[in-house]
Amino acid sequence: MDDASRVRFTGPLEPYAAGYAAELARLGYTPLSALMQLRLAAQLSRYLVSEGLPALTLDAASDFLAARRTAGLREYVHMQAFGPLLGYLRGIGAVPHPETAAPQGPAAGLLGAWDRYLAGERGLGAGTRANYARYARPFLDGFVSGDAGPEGLSAADVTAFMVRTACGRSPNETRYTATALRSLLRFMHVRGLAPGPLADAVPHVSRRGRTGRRTAATAQAVAAMLAGCDRSRPAGRRDYAIIMLLARLGLRAGEAAGLDLDDLDWHAGLITVHGKGSSHDRMPLPPDAGEAIAAWLRDGRPRNALDRRVFTRLPAPQRGLTAAALKYIVAAAAERAGTGRVSPHQLRHFAATVTLAAGAPLDEVRQVLRHRREAATAIYASVGTERLRPLARPWPGGAS
Repeated sequence: MDDASRVRFTGPLEPYAAGYAAELARLGYTPLSALMQLRLAAQLSRYLVSEGLPALTLDAASDFLAARRTAGLREYVHMQAFGPLLGYLRGIGAVPHPETAAPQGPAAGLLGAWDRYLAGERGLGAGTRANYARYARPFLDGFVSGDAGPEGLSAADVTAFMVRTACGRSPNETRYTATALRSLLRFMHVRGLAPGPLADAVPHVSRRGRTGRRTAATAQAVAAMLAGCDRSRPAGRRDYAIIMLLARLGLRAGEAAGLDLDDLDWHAGLITVHGKGSSHDRMPLPPDAGEAIAAWLRDGRPRNALDRRVFTRLPAPQRGLTAAALKYIVAAAAERAGTGRVSPHQLRHFAATVTLAAGAPLDEVRQVLRHRREAATAIYASVGTERLRPLARPWPGGAS
């Protein structure tokens, strides 16, 4: 950090300069990247002095970025640029965390009880529960918090709410809202908070352009995506291991992102997968997938990564990848290979169809995908015509 020590700080942020420089080094920033971050912080501190502001606030940071945009600058002009600085200052208590509006009124108690139910009895993770609450909150504010209360709800209210939602949201958001609302209404019915089983009143949201059977990635597409990963580079070794793991074991994006170093049992050849509903499953680790992961861990994963996640970012901050990042990696690999759009779920479908094609019964595929119900597995199973041919009966009268 010798170059960073030459950055001149004046103003409210000057006392935090040395600590911020150390934090950037801990996060894995290169000397040049850290220097740019420190210069940006120094410019912000001087801006606070020029505006007569004694401390940093989010409004002041926004005004500073707006001034950079007005001046014609194109880099470091969005609030994400201050992510490392704000994270450090919030961590030491120099800047308060952004306030979130807490639920008020009858909806607050119902949301809290529903959240505890989803966590304790359904085993849903914090992120899933937060999304459920976000999509169901407008319904609660519009009906449950009204004068009639939840006892006055009707199927017509539920349907009318979904119709209005569909008019103002994308198909995906409408589907997420429907899923969250069904869960909420089932909970309210079980707890006696609704006049009846209203979950069935939530309309089905069509998946435009989709058939009932899910589409798996083809073997040619998977092979092309793997071949397109440049394994002479750390990023290529990481991406190759991710695609191999998704295609061989059928992991969901969130499950692959959540893998920890302690989840790999190299001696037993097993991997622990943390799935839906707080489930934990130990599965055999295929040799080719294991070799791909080992190559990434040995010659790619940052040695000073901030956590113990298997798959991490390469640029700072070097912490575990998110599920969204894994989806982007898969999509980028498909684009490089020219295979058309491929998602992690299509690689999951590929793992199911390959297992079926090898002659495995549907129950074995269910175990691989870790489904609780066989009906869920049937959706993923792409059964070829040749496998159905032995089930065909001769046409009456011997006609061919």
